[in-house]
Amino acid sequence: MHGIQLHFVDYALLSIYFVFVLGIGFALKRSTKTSADFFLSGRAIPAWIAGLAFISANLGAQEVIGMAASGAKYGIMTSHFYWVGAIPAMVFVGIFMMPFYYGSKARSVPEYLKLRFDEKTRAFNAVSFAVMTVFSSGISMHVLAKLLEQILGFNYHLCIVVSATIVLVYIFLGGLTSAIYNEVLQFFLIVLGFAPLVFLGLKSVGGWEGLTAKLNTVAISKGFAPGTWTQSWAHMNSPSANPMGVEWFGMAMGLGFVLSFGYWCTDFLVVQRAMAANSMSAARRTPLIAAIPKMLFPALVILPGMIAIALHQGAGDFLPKDQAGNIDYNMTVPVMLARFFPSGILGIGITALMASFMSGMAGNVTAFNTVWTYDLYQSYIKPGQSDRHYLRMGHIITVVGILLSIACAYVANKFNNIMDMLQLVFGFVNAPLFATFLLGMFWKRATGHGAFFGLLSGTLAAALHHGLTLPVGAVAGIKGGWLCAGHVLHTYPVEMAQNFWAAIYAWSACFIVTIIVSLLTARNKNDGELRGLVYSLTPRIKEEGLVWYKQPAVLGIIVLLAAIALNIIFW
Repeated sequence: MHGIQLHFVDYALLSIYFVFVLGIGFALKRSTKTSADFFLSGRAIPAWIAGLAFISANLGAQEVIGMAASGAKYGIMTSHFYWVGAIPAMVFVGIFMMPFYYGSKARSVPEYLKLRFDEKTRAFNAVSFAVMTVFSSGISMHVLAKLLEQILGFNYHLCIVVSATIVLVYIFLGGLTSAIYNEVLQFFLIVLGFAPLVFLGLKSVGGWEGLTAKLNTVAISKGFAPGTWTQSWAHMNSPSANPMGVEWFGMAMGLGFVLSFGYWCTDFLVVQRAMAANSMSAARRTPLIAAIPKMLFPALVILPGMIAIALHQGAGDFLPKDQAGNIDYNMTVPVMLARFFPSGILGIGITALMASFMSGMAGNVTAFNTVWTYDLYQSYIKPGQSDRHYLRMGHIITVVGILLSIACAYVANKFNNIMDMLQLVFGFVNAPLFATFLLGMFWKRATGHGAFFGLLSGTLAAALHHGLTLPVGAVAGIKGGWLCAGHVLHTYPVEMAQNFWAAIYAWSACFIVTIIVSLLTARNKNDGELRGLVYSLTPRIKEEGLVWYKQPAVLGIIVLLAAIALNIIFW
């Protein structure tokens, strides 16, 4: 693709954004005096701020670039990541799980596992989560550097260093509070930057009807029935009937249950934002408030990808190719920006892209430094130190997290759709963890030994599945098949189908092994110790005196009905 030509006004907008981001870090430095301030924002964030940060922490490069890429590659079936793979789980975490997190005063998800189970379960999750966060941060860093290299002609390695330095400075200064307020800023920037893109793109293809007609041509050219790119459920009777290569059960169980609940209910990156809220009621409303804009985001991030593949079908060279000669779906958004945005508006679009990358990196790094400091360093390496000591360690590990992210950025280079890599990582970490949480919160007989060996079995099951399977056209290695020298037991149509089934196997293995081992071992926590940690032993929260729109149950019902309506409309 040809480089995007930025003008003075575009560079001015980018510069103002960077100054503002760093200014937030400097402004909050004076109020960040303790480790609780740095890691948990002193639990003083209002519900609406926490709600926007909750969604913005998930609105990094993976979503903005990855969902647009998936929109081009898979069509409107990508909306399942929202209306099936996010909204129900966000309602569940707000109504059922947030009382356990916030009420237990746990400072992280691994610390909750320690309170519910034991130290070894906490340590296993802390290590696996730390690995996942640096990989996720590395994905954001890689895509940012690649985009700036291709659209502006900047040096790839220089882009990585500059972006890493900016994120490092504002987290180092202001901790989680700085990340949260920057995430809120980035939320509005992304909406402001992408809404005109959708409007101009739709106008160029003749509106929704024109887009539907062009996407029918795309579907037919790829061997699918008309409507495959514009109908979310109608073509899921068989894996071969849709571009995602998955049938309704794999979608509902793999994404709708295991991956979505595993991510939204147990991923400390998003849970941390709700735990920073200023009350239990605000913490419960946080994911419910976030769910409202979340269900509308397919229009902003998926639709540009669908428009891009329609234009590519007509022009033949609209989207660039990667080194292997395949369409590089990750370049969907920058190509659309170059096509539709004039100077000035282009600056807003590029700034919105930059905001998404900063949000993704900062969210993962703040989660990483909290889990490392509280769940690994304080627990096993240097217990009993002063608060100032742990605050200093938080600063040090922030630098380490950025450096590890840089290393992981180069691994992401093997995937032409970063969502494929991200869901693979989630299958290894979040899928088995959700089984552990489900049993831990709703079955008081689950033991520490059961949880630990369940998590271990689930992770090994994901690794075994990955090592024995491959997507079509892939070579043995990072995409699978590494256990059998390429002689795989099963070949999936695409990477995403492989990821969904890996998650199903991981969750099932963890669930079954946890139950068996728990029944064979003695309980290590009595009912008194589990009060506030297990549903049946915890007093129900009464939301008396709250107006209806502040009651979590009412909000949850409204959100679920809206998600059902969207699934029916685009069936």
